Amino acid sequence: MTKDEIVTLIHQVFNITLFKVNETPVTVVSLFVFFFILIVVIVLSKFVTRVLRFRVLSRLHIDESISYTLERTTYYAMIIIGAIIAFQFIGINLSGLAVIFGLLSVGIGFGLQNITSNFISGLILLFERPIRVGDRITVGGTEGDVIAINMRSTTILSLNNIAIIVPNSEFIEGRVTNWSYGDKKVRLDVAVGVSYHSDLDSVLRCLNEVAREHGEILENPEPVVYLMGFGDSSWEMQLRCWIADPKVHYAIRSDLNCAIVRKFRQNNVEIPFPQRDLHLRSSVSLPIEKPV
Repeated sequence: MTKDEIVTLIHQVFNITLFKVNETPVTVVSLFVFFFILIVVIVLSKFVTRVLRFRVLSRLHIDESISYTLERTTYYAMIIIGAIIAFQFIGINLSGLAVIFGLLSVGIGFGLQNITSNFISGLILLFERPIRVGDRITVGGTEGDVIAINMRSTTILSLNNIAIIVPNSEFIEGRVTNWSYGDKKVRLDVAVGVSYHSDLDSVLRCLNEVAREHGEILENPEPVVYLMGFGDSSWEMQLRCWIADPKVHYAIRSDLNCAIVRKFRQNNVEIPFPQRDLHLRSSVSLPIEKPV
């Protein structure tokens, strides 16, 4: 086989029509060019968003959640534009794309509902921003910080330093507690039982002092102490105070509990434990043997 024959054979192989889309033939070469353009666009999109993050947005001092939304929007916009260019380059016009999307819609109807739901939910999260990167949230009984919002899922870093992948649809369809949404300050309610033998005024003073002596407790709104009820063996007291950062509420609650114990001991205030008095009713006298 001569050199010209080999070249001709290769040319024929690469120009074999694999399939047609809206009467437009798709060959081996055009398919190769299509994927090559997509790869270039993906790499370029990542490069542009990286430059946008570290060279542009970092200097503008934009809020982290807004910065993340701009990055994601830029990335996916470039991907979509690149895909359209790739289709046009291989000779498939937008009417041809409509056929492809029509076929995809059939597949979505049969088995891609969850993927589509998560994709649309991801768009809602990025633009409506009910949760943002850096927020402390509770979803499905899990508390953690949002570290990434992607088109299909959101990554939460739990308090145990475990990355949890949550489908985006759960944030739209379910109930989510966002500790950082809007005003970040949150209220802590610390309950404690106090013996009925203790001086009530001293108890109120001690709990107020504990709150005011802690550096993380806000002065406005000021801490308040309530007598919430009467238990079997104690007054049911509650200290209500406000903190600025919801991410440290566990640590501050622990500090307050420890400080309450110390303050009560210094002022002879008793924290009771449950007690029961047992009364035996019987008409028969039980003999008591005296030791010899």
